[in-house]
Amino acid sequence: MPRRILQGKVTSDKNAQTVTVLVERRFKHPLMDKIVRSSKKYRAHDAENQFKVGDTVRIIECAPMSKTKRWIVLTDNSATAGETAEA
Repeated sequence: MPRRILQGKVTSDKNAQTVTVLVERRFKHPLMDKIVRSSKKYRAHDAENQFKVGDTVRIIECAPMSKTKRWIVLTDNSATAGETAEA
């Protein structure tokens, strides 16, 4: 089964090696027939404590690391976007 990859914004970096990522999704409501925004927070492993509040990151599913941590931070999207813009 493939691992899910989600993109969101870091809302907290206060815990050691852990960041809280807010992932927002948009979908069309079946009855109201309008676009609805729904958000959920995930706790992800950040080994080097390199991500700060406000960073846009991608997270990937993994085996459970603790009671609430089941995700690992892949990359910082704002940094990679800046590198490609310079090149």
